[in-house]
Amino acid sequence: MSKPLEGLFVLDLTRVLAGPFCTMLLCDMGASVVKVERPDGGDDSRSFSPFVGEESAYFMSINRGKKSITLNLKTAEGKNLLERLIERADVLVENFRPGVFEKLGFPDERLREINPRLIYTCSSGFGHSGPMSRRTAYDLIIQGLSGMMSITGPDEENPTKVGSSIADIFCGTFACIGILAALQSRNVSGRGQMVDVAMLDSMVAVLENAIARYAATGEVPVPIGNRHPSIAPFASFETLDGKINIAVGNDGIWNKFCKAIGRSDICDDPRFASNPARVKNISELMEIISEQLKKKGSEEWLSDFEKLDIPSGKINNVADLFEDGQIKAREMIVEVSHRSGTVKMPGVPIKFSETPASISGPAPLLGEHNSEIYIGMLGISVQEMDALRENGVI
Repeated sequence: MSKPLEGLFVLDLTRVLAGPFCTMLLCDMGASVVKVERPDGGDDSRSFSPFVGEESAYFMSINRGKKSITLNLKTAEGKNLLERLIERADVLVENFRPGVFEKLGFPDERLREINPRLIYTCSSGFGHSGPMSRRTAYDLIIQGLSGMMSITGPDEENPTKVGSSIADIFCGTFACIGILAALQSRNVSGRGQMVDVAMLDSMVAVLENAIARYAATGEVPVPIGNRHPSIAPFASFETLDGKINIAVGNDGIWNKFCKAIGRSDICDDPRFASNPARVKNISELMEIISEQLKKKGSEEWLSDFEKLDIPSGKINNVADLFEDGQIKAREMIVEVSHRSGTVKMPGVPIKFSETPASISGPAPLLGEHNSEIYIGMLGISVQEMDALRENGVI
């Protein structure tokens, strides 16, 4: 069965996370992704722990299904080979610092000359405009600059990074969305375009109610732990033997919740009868709920809440995910065979009814597909390949 993006040829000049995450999404949906790497070590993440045998589990999980070629873009021969590949490509994705790809001889206007239909996608920390454009960025730096850390954590004294590298991941995801939109535009106009996506922009875009609250009230949002700033009760609570999450999203659920915890008397209490009132009196409300929940264990409470359709759940650790029935049913932890053995990694979150996406294979070894691409696609001879290798071009 075909995949949604079969026939799409993507040149991947990215490394580490934001760019590779974008091209991983494209690859899972059927695009043929050729990863262009430095001959002397390739993608930096090939050296990131932990390792399975001699392969980085980090690299394997983000570069699955791609093909790898080596190419030294600082050489004239290397630039010529890249131009020949660009001629054939639908999409080129790079995450160099702005200005680097231009210095290598590939400004946007040159790419247009080589291939007017090319979708040229740049993924960077700050984007290709603005006073901070050429600064180096990492996820931690962007999470801090974006305001995300200022609303995450237990309190104002402890601004906290989100556990996953979400600045990179959202940037990669938005880059993928931008590519798909640009491809649709090309279907109409016949022309490619540049897609410029920044990590900082991506994080600001997902601040949602934090920006809305400040814009509406002028009050600077602060960390409030696991509580919701606009909905109550909507938080983590301690039970007799652990902690669970409860999300009372409307007054109908509130009425059921009061009965479930044995406190029907507070349903119509003026302090708690409406959501705005509950948010205003959150400290008193949390104290009442906490007192009740400590009377029974987590599983018993969760069973009670499920019967009444009250949104709730346990707080899984990562090991729990590997045994979770819903995760298994949705194939969100999958096994991929690598040379070093079978590796488990996240599955594909987008489910298509007619053209299902899937992981098409393991991550490549460095330069594993040199012959396939240079000889098979570009028509280079074996002798030319040997010369390029000896001269440090590939």
